[in-house]
Amino acid sequence: MVDTRTQYLKIKSEIDSAVTEVIESSQFIQGPTVREFEANVEKYLGCNHAIGCASGTDALQIAMMAIGVKPGDEIITTPFTFVATTETIALLGAKPVYADIDSKTYNIDVNKIEEKITSKTKGIMPVHLYGQPAEMDRIMDFARANNLIVIEDAAQAMGALYGGKSVSTIGDIGCISFYPSKNLGAFGDGGMLTTNDEELASKIRMITSHGSRKRYYHEILGVNSRLDSIQAAILNVKLRYLDEYCDARLVAAQKYNKRFEGYVETPYVMPGVKHIFHQYSIRVKNRDKMQEFLKSNGIPSMIYYPVPLHLQHAYKYDYKSGDFPVTEEIAKDIISLPMHTELTDEQIDFISEKVIQFNNRL
Repeated sequence: MVDTRTQYLKIKSEIDSAVTEVIESSQFIQGPTVREFEANVEKYLGCNHAIGCASGTDALQIAMMAIGVKPGDEIITTPFTFVATTETIALLGAKPVYADIDSKTYNIDVNKIEEKITSKTKGIMPVHLYGQPAEMDRIMDFARANNLIVIEDAAQAMGALYGGKSVSTIGDIGCISFYPSKNLGAFGDGGMLTTNDEELASKIRMITSHGSRKRYYHEILGVNSRLDSIQAAILNVKLRYLDEYCDARLVAAQKYNKRFEGYVETPYVMPGVKHIFHQYSIRVKNRDKMQEFLKSNGIPSMIYYPVPLHLQHAYKYDYKSGDFPVTEEIAKDIISLPMHTELTDEQIDFISEKVIQFNNRL
């Protein structure tokens, strides 16, 4: 599904030099490399503050801690995403309130948000799924009209643009993941929070370091969630290539689209956005049999996500099958094909040929 080794070999000397420099400095936690990376992300995204943390999941939890989410609060989000989105809401004792998704973008359906707002609603958490931005203008309008905070789950969308703006800079707080398979991936876990609000930034920095601004003086409840210097050094190098990586994925997606024309419905891209294709996902009949067929031909594939969050045993609350019909329908037939910066034309042709071959059997 991804080829991180080949990607590494292309910039091996730069990565190795950056890692060696950190090791020789012995400044592994909160060292100058971390702050350098944060400053570079601020410049890249065009935001005032970028704060490193240990993972994208931690970023979501810290964001909600920073805005004061408490037990009984409600966060409006999507049921069609990775579990971390709901998991972090639940960990704080709040309730995920789901809105069904748009059948074309797979992101939260903005027409379903307003009806979900109650007196308990604290914020809205849109997810930029598969690298395609959610419809942020409408989401921000709802939020401002109802005095709600917007936390962007941009775990899959570093480098994506909405109306010329970087995702994770449009809402009040943005949350980014540097999991190795991401468009900007570390060599381990890593995450980041972004904001333009000085007060929120100060609070987030304290939360990531045990609620402390001065060592051994703890002002607020915090956690231990810091971006390692070695990971920051690696990400600093790879950040220089991020636009190149995203463009390579876009080119690969366009090649898939061309090969599938007339055979397979290709991913929809919303006007006015830059979709960075963290995943290239299509909908097919007999999805599970297709996955077996692809595997038999040496082609990996993944299902993101087979069970919607409102049907997960740990997070069902009072939801039931049928509550979010668009989500449930898409979860039955979505499948993601290999998508990364190192895909060759030969690989894309072979993968496409087998997908079409299977479809023609139906």
